[in-house]
Amino acid sequence: MIIKFYGTRGSIPVCESGFQEFGGNTTCVAVMDDNKKGDILIFDAGTGIRTLGKELMQKPSRLEDKIVIAFSHFHWDHMQGFPFFAPAYDSSKKIDIIAMGEDLKITNLRAIFSKQMDSTFFPVRLENMGADFNFHVEKSSEHDYVTGKGGKLLAKRHSHPGGAYGYRLEVAGKVFVYCTDVEHGKAIDQGVVDLAKDADLLVHEAQYTPEELPKYRGWGHSSWEQAIEVAKLARVKKLYMTHHDPDHNDDFIRAEEKKCQDLFRNCFFAREGDEVII
Repeated sequence: MIIKFYGTRGSIPVCESGFQEFGGNTTCVAVMDDNKKGDILIFDAGTGIRTLGKELMQKPSRLEDKIVIAFSHFHWDHMQGFPFFAPAYDSSKKIDIIAMGEDLKITNLRAIFSKQMDSTFFPVRLENMGADFNFHVEKSSEHDYVTGKGGKLLAKRHSHPGGAYGYRLEVAGKVFVYCTDVEHGKAIDQGVVDLAKDADLLVHEAQYTPEELPKYRGWGHSSWEQAIEVAKLARVKKLYMTHHDPDHNDDFIRAEEKKCQDLFRNCFFAREGDEVII
């Protein structure tokens, strides 16, 4: 699997000088087969999905493959890039949009996107975009995700205002875990640890420093210290931390990264454009 980061910022995109190394686009991570064939699985559609869409349009062979977009939740920073995703305007494209979880309360997934693209907010309505959309609500914790090598996708709810879900993708004996917008509380959420168990790569949000975290209790986010604790408890091989706070510039994040690597050597703060092969 190739995992590529297209959006690493949390809450709101930023474009000022000093925020370019780690990126200013909001959350979007793509998973592709390492032979670059087969379905493309995308986690969340923050503003970073615009760049991904442009890349796909420049590679016609990839446009033959189905696109699957799985959402952790539907706060703005995780879906605001969707109206600017170029393949969504291609009538030859099939795009599956999925939400998963045993206790999922969503009943009409299409309506979420239709509302976002109402004429009050955007000039093109969902039904006029062009692609063949399939909106799929999977009210279970497991879904057979078909790639060139087959695969299984699992989802688990964690604490975040309105609820959010982490995902575990298992393909050909390799494990990728995506867990963002999670608040652990006074103790690390054992459910998150279980989801991440023995992962080859864990992507875990780390919006705050340990010093900042107490000021933002109830906001639904984690510190890098908590992300590292999850990685250690779950015995993951590699940790990438994301959903960077919009007030944290490159110098700040780079300094925090050095602190993290003293505690867990194989960890990094995700930079927009980073590719990881597992």
